[in-house]
Amino acid sequence: MTGPMPRVLRALATLCGLGLLWQAAVWVAQAPPYILPGPLPVLRIIGERADFLAAHAGVTVAEILLGLGLGTLLGVLSAILIHQLRPARRWLFPILVISQAVPVFAIAPVLVLWLGYGMASKVAMATLIIYFPVTASFLDGLRRTETGWLDIAATMTDDDPRRVWAILWHIRIPAALPTLASGLRVAAAVAPIGAVVGEWVGASEGLGYVMLHANGRMQIDLMFAALLVLSLFALAIYFAVDHLLRRALPWQADSAPADDDAPSSNQAPS
Repeated sequence: MTGPMPRVLRALATLCGLGLLWQAAVWVAQAPPYILPGPLPVLRIIGERADFLAAHAGVTVAEILLGLGLGTLLGVLSAILIHQLRPARRWLFPILVISQAVPVFAIAPVLVLWLGYGMASKVAMATLIIYFPVTASFLDGLRRTETGWLDIAATMTDDDPRRVWAILWHIRIPAALPTLASGLRVAAAVAPIGAVVGEWVGASEGLGYVMLHANGRMQIDLMFAALLVLSLFALAIYFAVDHLLRRALPWQADSAPADDDAPSSNQAPS
């Protein structure tokens, strides 16, 4: 079988398997519902409070997507500046390292104090989380451009005063796009952390806010429901980013073993 249907069936089978493992853990541990509710009560609360969870999920997803876009833009620009300009390398690279050396829980209260309890502080937190993987991956790609391509480009643009920037635009950036794609996949996976941490520190809406207050009121089924909804949206964002990157970089070879239901590229036509 080929096409998207087998992938959908595999995803549903995986979710069902995880649900069975969850229920088995509840049975084996004999955990009370206020410690570990089973999947059925959590699914029931999702159905009963779908509008409530959807409204808060929309806020969190917006924070994640805005942080992902802004962090990507800042990361790409920072990588180009660090690579091309020596003064920027001296000033921006320490900031890049410091952004990861300071724990996110220590930064979140400061951002809330500066930017308020609204969406801005959460977007800033998500941006800060993904800034490092995007910048580091793209900078690594710019530095590891094939030397043969650079030599050919240098001989073809020897008398052009704009040679350095022409090589950057036509050679280095296209060659670095696969490593940038890897950084974006990592960023898509960790971006929800920044948004939720910001909501935990101070917010009036969002799934992190729902989880925090449900835990304080011992509404553990609602807390797990919000966590499950957040996980599903995080997975959807990751796979959407992965799909878009595969479509945008069709020349990037995939060396992973092919699926059993997909024809091999080395297979001779019948």
